Amino acid sequence: MGKNLTKRSEDYSKWYNELVVKADLAENSGVRGCMVIKPYGFAIWEKMQAALDKMFKETGHENAYFPLFIPKSYLSKEASHVEGFAKECAVVTHYRLKNAEDGSGIIVDPDAKLEEELIVRPTSETIIWDTYRRWIQSYRDLPLLINQWANVVRWEMRTRLFLRTAEFLWQEGHTAHATEAEAIEEAEKMMRVYAEFAEEHMAMPVIQGVKTESERFAGAIETYCIEALMQDGKALQAGTSHFLGQNFAKAFDVKFANKEGKQEHVWATSWGVSTRLVGALIMSHSDDNGLVLPPKLAPIQVVIVPIYKGMEQLDAISEKVAPLVKELRVKGISVKFDNRDTHKPGFKFNEYELKGVPVRLAIGKRDLENGTYEVARRDTLTKEIVPMDDVVAKIEFLLEDIQKNIYQKAHSFREDNITEVDTYEEFKKVLEEKGGFISAHWDGTNETEEKIKEETKATIRCIPLGTENKEGKCMVTGKLSSKRVLFAKAY
Repeated sequence: MGKNLTKRSEDYSKWYNELVVKADLAENSGVRGCMVIKPYGFAIWEKMQAALDKMFKETGHENAYFPLFIPKSYLSKEASHVEGFAKECAVVTHYRLKNAEDGSGIIVDPDAKLEEELIVRPTSETIIWDTYRRWIQSYRDLPLLINQWANVVRWEMRTRLFLRTAEFLWQEGHTAHATEAEAIEEAEKMMRVYAEFAEEHMAMPVIQGVKTESERFAGAIETYCIEALMQDGKALQAGTSHFLGQNFAKAFDVKFANKEGKQEHVWATSWGVSTRLVGALIMSHSDDNGLVLPPKLAPIQVVIVPIYKGMEQLDAISEKVAPLVKELRVKGISVKFDNRDTHKPGFKFNEYELKGVPVRLAIGKRDLENGTYEVARRDTLTKEIVPMDDVVAKIEFLLEDIQKNIYQKAHSFREDNITEVDTYEEFKKVLEEKGGFISAHWDGTNETEEKIKEETKATIRCIPLGTENKEGKCMVTGKLSSKRVLFAKAY
């Protein structure tokens, strides 16, 4: 199965598209630009969702749900917000169908036109802030820390499974605060939560930073982000958190009485990650044999494949394996005993290699006699013989070690692919020949940023946080610059 994949070195994009389909993660649907997430792909998303949801709740957030449809007038209340999403909006204009009089089929009933068009949510700031007006009256109602798990629609013309689809799944946090400082602290905190999730669960190293003015979320005063580097040297924005100031509170007249009884507009944030993370997971770790999944997010962490001739041997193996399966499950380890008699062991080995299952055990007649298992790890494709008495401890060690190993491998790749340059010529050469993140001085103007983007297709991925300010000269204009920023071509 895995041997039929296009090699990454030959055509990275084709490799990715093939892997998503062959590993049974997702497929294109009958709706243009929309995907069907298959059970195995959805199981990865569910694991992501569970981990993130726990982290959100541990930081004081609660889940709610808001309407899919947004009145058009709501979007027009915040000018920069509507401008940012106007070209991607799907619009509902009618509410009824009917049979055509000539019998040609179903048509939209022209008499069922909506008084006001409804937008299928591209994001929920407007509908949520209209709701918050009713929820917030006093400082006692603050902070309001709400998250929702939902789907959104952004009418993309060029789509790719998980990375960019017209409809996708995500979570979006929307919070309200009494002070500017509290809101900024919240936005920064959620960026750190995303970074912790990416590194500790996805085993994907990220750089935390802020976006430039031109790359900010529509309606935001500041956008914080985590940026990751994929194996083809392109960057991927893995999560964003936005300080919205009082823009939406003023647009929807959301005020509260402070402790002195004076009316003030509240301060806002929003933040989100989506099923794009599944694409990031694939491109961060996988190889020419298929998926390589971090154990913390693998739907199946351990698979046991019996090698047998006849039902008598299978029954003996099944009896020996049953207590192991039970013990692993008690420890919270997801395990599958694949006793299908419709596929040969070799097919199963290929299948689970393709699907990125971290640990594979094989057991046959000789193993039964010797009291051993053959244990294989997906990340290094190495195998060893382990006594049955030691196999649980070995599995626990391997799950931790694989998680660390694939993070370290991705981190080393990222570090090897951050290049400092001082001239525009050097920048263009590195971008063309090496790719990756390029650290360079920029004069801080939109004009220079746009010139670089037009001429090279590279964008400023972020202004990194936590790095020392070192003055230099912009590689394009020669003007003074206080800090290096990170450029890359990106998904």
